[in-house]
Amino acid sequence: MKNSYIVNIIPAMAVAILALAACKSKTAHTHSAGHAQGTDSSVAALTQPVNARVIATIPVIKAESGTRIYTSEVSGVITYDTRRQTSIASRVGGRIERLLIKYNYQPVKQGQLIMEIYSPELAAAQRELLLVARQGDQLLSAARQRLQLLGMQTAQIDQVLRTGNILYRIPVYSNSNGYILEKTSSASTTAPAPAAAPAGDGMNSMGGGSAPSAAPATATAAATTPVMLREGQYVSAGQSLFTIYQADNLVAEFSFPSQLASRLKLQQQLLFYPTHDKAAMQPGTIGLIEPVFRNGQNFTLVRVYLGSHHFRAGQLLTGHIPLVYNEGWWLPKKAIYHSGNNTMVFRKTQGAFVPVTVETGATVAEMVQIKTPIADWEIASNAAYLVDSESFIKTNP
Repeated sequence: MKNSYIVNIIPAMAVAILALAACKSKTAHTHSAGHAQGTDSSVAALTQPVNARVIATIPVIKAESGTRIYTSEVSGVITYDTRRQTSIASRVGGRIERLLIKYNYQPVKQGQLIMEIYSPELAAAQRELLLVARQGDQLLSAARQRLQLLGMQTAQIDQVLRTGNILYRIPVYSNSNGYILEKTSSASTTAPAPAAAPAGDGMNSMGGGSAPSAAPATATAAATTPVMLREGQYVSAGQSLFTIYQADNLVAEFSFPSQLASRLKLQQQLLFYPTHDKAAMQPGTIGLIEPVFRNGQNFTLVRVYLGSHHFRAGQLLTGHIPLVYNEGWWLPKKAIYHSGNNTMVFRKTQGAFVPVTVETGATVAEMVQIKTPIADWEIASNAAYLVDSESFIKTNP
């Protein structure tokens, strides 16, 4: 009887012990989970990676706003006015027998002999003229007109009729005064694109601060290189051979960064002077604004037409033009961080600094224009202090 009782009570006790152990384990797990949850919520800011949230004691600043006037400094060059250029073309096809132009930008005068051309077509037309003249045909006036259309002058036609000799060399004369340039080289007569795009707008403040500017434009007047045309070379009818630029009307061309195109206006005033002589500063008025894409770069070409002047073609210039900014906010350059194509600032939120992507505009006098609304933001005064050089920053929109 006693042994049977002991045998029956042992399994019951074992079940009770296991149930009690399970209850304690569940209670401890619940307590531990609650404790862990409370710990996570209290240090949530500390557990985020340093490339997404930075805790630091660094001075903060707020963006400035209001109207600002800055002066942009750009480089320019004196060049010829393309509105006052003329072209010399061959009216007939033939061979150059004599060439008197030896180098580009050689000075010429109106009526000056440029070259002599032998044309079989023109020689055949002169023979027809002499034949018609000997026969006394009524087609004489038509034959004269044909020679005039081929480029012969009235005096030359009269000489052929008077002497009875064919002119195998037809002279070509200059049609204006100026400087002659071979047509194949005329593509280099405009200011080239800046060698490298400057950071921001490349402007100087009116208070004397400096900022990088566009690369100086090289002289538009090509060097006095020899012309490529040679005696004995054949030309075709209507082929344009030379361009003559008149030196009495020159223009000043300035290359502006494309970011400033929207702020440039026709008839806007600017000041410019030769790069080597700042004392010779004089005012000018913008007469042409031309968007240009050259050498893979976008920039804006501004032209100032000169009246009476003392400049020479190819002379380098420095220009200053005032620009007014009425919109946006302004931050120091050191508060901005550039990462690839993204521009960001570190905004202070809940005691920590969070990187936020912003849209920027002009850069003037060590100040950056911010187009994103940041009026009430507290921003780290120096973004470089919060950047780890070996990590990629994760920004918030």
